[in-house]
Amino acid sequence: MKRVLIIGVNKNESALFNLLYTSDQFKIIAAIAQNKQENVCKVERTYNIPVDTEWQNWINEDIDIIIETTGDSHLLALLSNERQKQTLIIPEPLTRIIIELLEEKMTQTINNKLTQVIHLKEENTDLKKIKTMLEAIIHSSEEAISVVDENGTGLMVNPAYTKITGLTEKEIIGKPASTDISEGESMHFKVLKTRQPVRGVRMKVGPNKRSVLVNVAPVIVNGKIKGSIGVLHDISEIQILTSELKRAQKIIRNLEAKYTFDDIIGSSPEMKLAIEQAKVGARTPATVLLRGESGTGKELFAHAIHHESVRKHNKFIRVNCAAIAETLLESELFGYEDGAFSGAKSGGKKGLFEEANNGSIFLDEIGELSLNMQTKLLRFLQENEIIRVGGTKPIQINVRVIAATNTNLEKAIMDKTFREDLYYRLNRLPIFIPSLRERLDDLPDLIYHTIEKLNLEYGRNVRSISDKALHNLKQHRWDGNIRELENIIGRAMIYMGMNEERIKTKHIFDYVNLLSKTKDPIDSQVSSIDRLSLQQATEQFEKDFIASAYRRNNFNKTKTASALKISIRNLYYKIKKYNIEKSNMQHFS
Repeated sequence: MKRVLIIGVNKNESALFNLLYTSDQFKIIAAIAQNKQENVCKVERTYNIPVDTEWQNWINEDIDIIIETTGDSHLLALLSNERQKQTLIIPEPLTRIIIELLEEKMTQTINNKLTQVIHLKEENTDLKKIKTMLEAIIHSSEEAISVVDENGTGLMVNPAYTKITGLTEKEIIGKPASTDISEGESMHFKVLKTRQPVRGVRMKVGPNKRSVLVNVAPVIVNGKIKGSIGVLHDISEIQILTSELKRAQKIIRNLEAKYTFDDIIGSSPEMKLAIEQAKVGARTPATVLLRGESGTGKELFAHAIHHESVRKHNKFIRVNCAAIAETLLESELFGYEDGAFSGAKSGGKKGLFEEANNGSIFLDEIGELSLNMQTKLLRFLQENEIIRVGGTKPIQINVRVIAATNTNLEKAIMDKTFREDLYYRLNRLPIFIPSLRERLDDLPDLIYHTIEKLNLEYGRNVRSISDKALHNLKQHRWDGNIRELENIIGRAMIYMGMNEERIKTKHIFDYVNLLSKTKDPIDSQVSSIDRLSLQQATEQFEKDFIASAYRRNNFNKTKTASALKISIRNLYYKIKKYNIEKSNMQHFS
C-alpha cells in the first residue's frame, strides 16, 4: 500500500480524497493546508485524516507519494530538495488533470494510470541500479569480459579486455563482435545464432595476436535473445611458462626417471606380459635388455623400471649410443683424466657412469656400439669398475644397466659385429615389447592418451575420434609404432578446424593413404636394373630406398634413421655418400 501526503486542502480536492480514501492501494497519512480555516474540519471529520499547516513536519516520514495541489513553484522546488529519494512528487498540473478525469467518472482509468506512473518510476530506478551494479562488477573483474547486443554489436568491455586485445573501448564498442579477432571466428556470432553457450575455444585476438581461450554465453530475456557475454582467458603467458617448464625438464631429464608403469598404456595380453616382466626386473639388481622395434616405447619402460626400483631416489642417466660420435663416446661414458687428449678439461671429467653411481644408466641403441666399446662395457658388467680415458686406476661404480635395441643381436653375433659374451651378460633378463601391430586392441586407449597429451601441447580441445577413422587406423601397418601414431594424430589435430572437437576420416586419410600407397621411386627403375652390375644395382636400390624413407618422414633424419632401423651416424654417411640431401631431392616431391 502506497503512503500519500497531500499538500493543499480546498473544496476542489474532494474527488481526489474520495478516490484515495476508498482505494486499497493508497493510504493518506496527512493533508497540509495553508491555514486552519480551509475545509480543515470537513477533511478531519469525513476522512479521519490529520491536517497540518507545516509540511516540514511530515517530509521525513515514510512517504511514497506527495501530491502537490497548490501550484506554488517555489514550494514544489522545496519539496523536491527535501523529499526522500524514493518519494515520488506529483505536481499540481498533473494533479489537476487527474481531478478533472475523476470528475468525469473515469475513476478506474485514472487509478490504472496513477499506478502506471508509480511502476514506471520503480522500474526505471531498479534498471538504473542494476545497470550501475553490472558495470561496476564487469569493470572491477580481473577476467577479460565483453558484452554484445542481439546483433553482435559491442556494448561493453572492461579494462582487462582492452589489456589483452590491445584495443581501446572506442575501437570495440559499437563495432561488430569480430573486430578484435585476428585468428578464428567470432563466438559471439555463433552463440547469437545457436542460442547455445560455447566453452574453451582457442583463438587469437588483437594486433599482437594474443592466444586466448574463449567462453561465451547467451543473454536470454523472456525467451528472446538480447545479446551475449564473453570471457577471455589469456593463455600466452601459460604457453611461455609451459615452454620454460619444458626447457627445465630437458635440463633435468638425464637426472631422473620421468615415467612410471602407470604411464604405460596398454591392456592387451602382449603388453601385460611385458609390463609384468619389467616389474620383476625392477625388483632385481640384474641388467635388463629391452628389445623391440623402433617406436614401441623402450625408453618408457626404462624410466618405469628405474622408478620402481630401490634406486629410484638416485640418478637416471639416458644415453643414445648411436647419437654420440664414436670418438667421443668412450670419454662421455667413462670420463677422462687431466691431459688425456688435446682440449681435455683441466682436472679431468667424470663420465656418465660415474654420474649415475648408485642409480641407473639407460643405454639405448646398444647394438650400435663398436666392438671396442663393447669390450669396455663388458669389463664394467663383469667387474663393476671403469677406467677413465688416459687413466690407469680402476674406479668402482655401483650402477644398474638398462639396455635397449631394435636390432637382431643374434644375427649381429653371427655377422661378428656383436660380442657373444656381452650378449649373454646383457640378455639375462630380456623383455620383448610388442609392436603396435601385435596389440591393435590397445589402439583406442593409445589414441585418446595421445589426444589428451597433444591438447596440452597445442592448446586444442579435441575430444574424440570417429568410429570410421578408428577403423581405418586399425587397417594401417604401423611400421613406426607409437611414434608414428603420435605423428598421425598430431598432424590430424594441426590441420583440424580450430573449433572441431572430433577427429574424422578426412583428417587422417590423406596422410595414412600416402604412407600406405606411395609408390617408391625404385619401382619405376626396375626395368633398367638389368643394365647395371650387382654392385651398381645394390647401391641404386639403397639410394632410392633411403631417399623414399627420407621423404616420407618429412626430411627428418632422426625419424628416417628410426624407420630404416639404422643409426643416425650410418644415415648421415649414406646421405652424404648418395648426395640425397633435401635440396637435391626435388624430383622425389
